[in-house]
Amino acid sequence: MNSLTEPAEPEPDAIAARPPLVRELLLVVGLFLVYKFGRQLANGHTAEAFHNADNVWSFERAAHLPGEGSVQSLLLHSDALVHGANIYYASVHFPATLALLVFLYLRRPRHYLWTRRVLAVLTAAALALHLAYPLAPPRMLKAAHLVDTAQVYGPSVYAAKPDTDTMANQFAAMPSLHFGWALMVAIGLIAATRSRWRWLWLLHPLLTLLVIVGTANHYWLDTIVATALLGVALAVIRLPRTVSGRGIGRHLLPAPARPAAVAETRAAAVTAPWSPRPAFRTPPDALSASDVLARMPIRIPVQVSPTPGSTSVATAPQLVTSGAHR
Repeated sequence: MNSLTEPAEPEPDAIAARPPLVRELLLVVGLFLVYKFGRQLANGHTAEAFHNADNVWSFERAAHLPGEGSVQSLLLHSDALVHGANIYYASVHFPATLALLVFLYLRRPRHYLWTRRVLAVLTAAALALHLAYPLAPPRMLKAAHLVDTAQVYGPSVYAAKPDTDTMANQFAAMPSLHFGWALMVAIGLIAATRSRWRWLWLLHPLLTLLVIVGTANHYWLDTIVATALLGVALAVIRLPRTVSGRGIGRHLLPAPARPAAVAETRAAAVTAPWSPRPAFRTPPDALSASDVLARMPIRIPVQVSPTPGSTSVATAPQLVTSGAHR
């Protein structure tokens, strides 16, 4: 776990970038309460929620998206597996997001501010869509023929009847904040850490996707819309640059060499085209031309005729050793 959450690089002004703790606690709790009470405003639209569910189901079939039942059938092969999926759905969503915010607040303050803003924008957009487009989950849709795994196998965070549920709005399926927050958790940790294993954090949204679809709490389209909203939020709220321009040059570029060292290096590496070549020096043990001829083992005597115009007649070569010559 430590290798997966190893910070990318220390922030020199981490203390200055970290916002006050009390203010952040009040802000995060306030945003959460606004979201929870805002979802309750969508209650009471039962007929509209089921009408929208029929439209979403028909759209998915027309778009040839895989059926949610194919994922649920894998879970229903094992009671322990479907029970574990229900526990994951009920208990991982909020703690994982809270753990991300705590980690970033303590270790990566600038990334914390960026992540908190992205999550706030994503949640606000999701709340607006919940109010504008109430949607019953596929576990309530008769045409889907899916099992409400939470009610059958447990545990369940929802009441048996949506109209009597005072803790949660069951008609707020679109978009899926379970998936949107899980995807942001992975993106935030990948951006804030440097371990080569950090890409394994993508397993969290992938597992969340299988759970929310397999338990029939969300449609495929809910996750697609959540991904689109998160993409817009990430495009609007850019990741802060934790290293200044001077810091980037210091980390990525080599340090400049001293002028004297540069001059010496260039003089040693490159010879000027106008520099004279060094004069040829005779080695101290070199032989003269006469010494070379005197030490040759073969001598070719030549007899020259004293008569002018006559040709020279060379005698046969005679092998003479250097000792005999001497």
